[in-house]
Formats: sequence, C-alpha cells, structure tokens
Amino acid sequence: MIAIIDYDAGNTFNVQKAFAHLGIPTVLTADKTTILQAAGVVVPGVGAFRQAMDTLTRRDLVPVLETVVARNIPVLGICLGMQLLFDSSNEYGQTQGFGFIPGTVDEIPQDLGLMVPHTGWNCNSLVNKTSPFSCIDGEYTYFVHSYYVKCETRYITAVADYVMEIPAVVAHGNVYGMQFHPEKSAAIGLRLLQRFNELCEAHTAGYEA
Repeated sequence: MIAIIDYDAGNTFNVQKAFAHLGIPTVLTADKTTILQAAGVVVPGVGAFRQAMDTLTRRDLVPVLETVVARNIPVLGICLGMQLLFDSSNEYGQTQGFGFIPGTVDEIPQDLGLMVPHTGWNCNSLVNKTSPFSCIDGEYTYFVHSYYVKCETRYITAVADYVMEIPAVVAHGNVYGMQFHPEKSAAIGLRLLQRFNELCEAHTAGYEA
C-alpha cells in the first residue's frame, strides 16, 4: 500500500486515480501509523509553499516524514510536493522545507520572456542515465508551476528546456521528486508511477530495484 499524504494540497483525487488505473492500492491519510507502515509515500501538491508547510506542521506530519526518510521508505514528491523536499522557498517570504534534498526554490524569472506560470507539455532530457526513472528521456510531461528548484546537478535526474533548464526529476537516496504531474502525463506518467511502485516493492522485499 502506498500512502498519499493528506494535507489539503489538491489534486489527490487524480493521483489516486492514476495509481488505481495501474492496479496499485493507495490510501489518502494523515495518520502516523498508516504512513509509517506504507510501502511508499507520495507527497502531492498544488498551491503555495508556505501554506503547505504550515498545514503539514500543524498536522504534525513533518516528523513523520522525517522518520519515513530515515527508514529508507521511498518517497515521491509531485509538483509542489517536490519543492517541499528541498531546504527552503522564497514564495511569499522565506519558508523552510523538509530539507531532504539540498537546494532552494525560486520564482521562474519573468525577464527571460517566459510565460509564468510554466504551463503545458515539455520534453525531458535525462541527466542521470543510471536513474530508475531513465525512461523519462525524450518524453513529454505536463507542467503547471511558477517556481522551480535550484540544486546541484548530482541531485537532478532530468531537466525540461524552458529557455532555462528546469529540474524536472530529482533524487537523493530514497527521496524522489517530479516537478510535472505524472498523473496528468498520459502513458509516460503512468510508467513513472509504476516505476515508483516497483521501488516501493523492492524496499519492502529488502532488495535494490
């Protein structure tokens, strides 16, 4: 069972629906015991960084997710959920994130002539060929975001070219993030969610996928 963190972040229905299409059981929950017993954890998200962290803190979910990461349970952050995995964001003022992956979140520059928010389908280019998500290379996924992650290349699995390079898939240990919405990205999105489930199954079985 994969636990989808319930913190009123939006888009959870579509995430659950995508996993259900693959025959993968999930539960939307904020219960500590349920989360810690899960094979994997998904942090979804649509909205503002500060509001999201306030809600997660109020529901006492930050230490729960810290325990999840410490136990090497696979974690997947989606869109805002990916950004929350990093150290901080300057959206509506400086706000601390989980700090699971070193890096910060900043607004997409508007002086480059870019449409902000970045909305629509973009092609992904693989940076880390050994990634379990290497199937992303050359594939188009669906993005909706105004902020992007700034981090060292070693944490970047794939980038999307939007005049500037935007980290599209990131990873650090058992923590993974996707800036786009896999649940809205047709067949490739489902392949990525299936791959995440395989990582969860491998962890539960006690071997590397």
